[in-house]
Amino acid sequence: MSDFNDVFGVGEPNEAYAQYFEGNSYLKLLAKTSTIAVSNVTFEPGCRNHWHIHHAKTGGGQILLCTAGEGWYQEWGKEPQKLVPGSVVVIPPEVKHWHGAAKDSWFSHIAFEVPGTETSNEWCEKVEPKAPFA
Repeated sequence: MSDFNDVFGVGEPNEAYAQYFEGNSYLKLLAKTSTIAVSNVTFEPGCRNHWHIHHAKTGGGQILLCTAGEGWYQEWGKEPQKLVPGSVVVIPPEVKHWHGAAKDSWFSHIAFEVPGTETSNEWCEKVEPKAPFA
């Protein structure tokens, strides 16, 4: 990781959500108000979170701003998308998806939880490893 340059810093081990990740991730809270949280999430090479859904009655979802390294994002039933610094992903509520690092790269993104009513996250099954992110 000595050559990995994340302008927001790697943060602390993401122990609160470790059960929903394959591999190690790190979390750094950047800002929090009564309606929004903004966090830097860093994934070690090959680390990815499980399939999950951001539920909301109104509003909700998540926005990812990729800042360092290379990663992947995939929605259920669709092909994975490669992520690089500058990639932006808007995840509507009720969309099953996952995101994480490429197998040979550290990866960071800023995660914005979009405000909404009756919001919750549902964690689902592990992502089956397949090329190119296995």
